[in-house]
Amino acid sequence: MLSPHAEVVLHDPAEDVVLAVWNPFSGRAPNDPSLLGELDELEPGADGVLGPYPKVLADGRTLTSVTAILREPDAVMCVNLDRGPFEQAAALLSAFAAPVVSRPEPLFEHDWFDRVNTVVGSAVRHRGPVRRWGKPERLAVLSELDSAGVFAVRRAAPEVARALQVSRSTVYALLTELRGEKS
Repeated sequence: MLSPHAEVVLHDPAEDVVLAVWNPFSGRAPNDPSLLGELDELEPGADGVLGPYPKVLADGRTLTSVTAILREPDAVMCVNLDRGPFEQAAALLSAFAAPVVSRPEPLFEHDWFDRVNTVVGSAVRHRGPVRRWGKPERLAVLSELDSAGVFAVRRAAPEVARALQVSRSTVYALLTELRGEKS
């Protein structure tokens, strides 16, 4: 299932040899010495599993390994996961998610749609999901959008209503209330 990123090694602890290797990448092969040491000294969990624990290959690749001590038949199964591809994927995703030094503000100077998303998105991060907001939270966001001049743009109210998950008439009613309070 995890091929080519996982190697499975089955050991015979009584004979201290490797019985089989699936998707080999560590250089181990059947009939190699297991080199497991004294299994009696290990303290696996109640399920007979040790790990996950880190390992390193001679070529520098890092692995995450899990060892299961099997009682029927008497065997030890090790699964070694090559972390390299996952670390590369994480690095790639981190690069995409890395903050930019600055955004080109002239591109967004007249972008009221971006302003709506920025204000509502910031409020969501601080106040939680829009669907849980009450009237005070909606009024605070509408006040910020109104101060930014968003409602001076034709057809902004439907977009704001969508972002706030309310009807357009609710946006107009809240704006009327807000502007009445400002007077």
